[in-house]
Amino acid sequence: MRPVVNRFADADAVARAAASALLTRLEELTAHKDSVHIALTGGTVGIATLARFAELPEAKSLDYAKVHFWWGDERFVNHDSADRNAKQAHDAMFRHLSVDSANIHAFPAADDGENLDAAAVSFASVLASFAEPGQAYPIFDVVLLGMGPDGHIASLFPEKALPLAGATVFAEHDSPKPPAQRLTFTYEVLNAADEIWFTVAGADKADAVSVAFSDEPERLPVGRVRGTQKTIWFIDETAGATTWGC
Repeated sequence: MRPVVNRFADADAVARAAASALLTRLEELTAHKDSVHIALTGGTVGIATLARFAELPEAKSLDYAKVHFWWGDERFVNHDSADRNAKQAHDAMFRHLSVDSANIHAFPAADDGENLDAAAVSFASVLASFAEPGQAYPIFDVVLLGMGPDGHIASLFPEKALPLAGATVFAEHDSPKPPAQRLTFTYEVLNAADEIWFTVAGADKADAVSVAFSDEPERLPVGRVRGTQKTIWFIDETAGATTWGC
């Protein structure tokens, strides 16, 4: 299935478009589903998307009782660390919206009392508790993903050993980008999602984007992930310059 590519002038336009699309999709999903699962992303454009989402007037009145928010990955740092995706998301979006804390499923933090490997195991159990009987994880309706200049997505990096088959949460002990310790959903969980949305901006991403749209996309993590129903890109001109000359 070919991805849908939406191109914009700059990072702010990417964030605004992705935020508006997410609101529309949540309105559609909550209208006919009892439970909706969304995975958020960090990074500059990812957090800007959440901030723009919170600014939309309609976002204030959405029925969030049905919506469960997760993250594709998290830095294994203390709860109050500025590096933590969940804290950045709280500051950008959640503090402006009426979302029950029980519907916000953040990864464990370093000051929760478990080491990285134990935290991965415990969060895999949390994930499984929201799955259909006999399954290890819920099927995500939408997964938002950023991408690094090296083509990494979530905390799945190039030239790293793949998570074991069947694993849902992976403990990355030596991230090439600090902080070193990370928790991340695996390719298996991400590739089971109905829709994968990439939010990408910046000239430093252009080479990785060209690989993602090449004949050998799986050379990089970004090319190893796609939605079962849709894969949608929100991308700015500079990130798409090598691929589309825009």
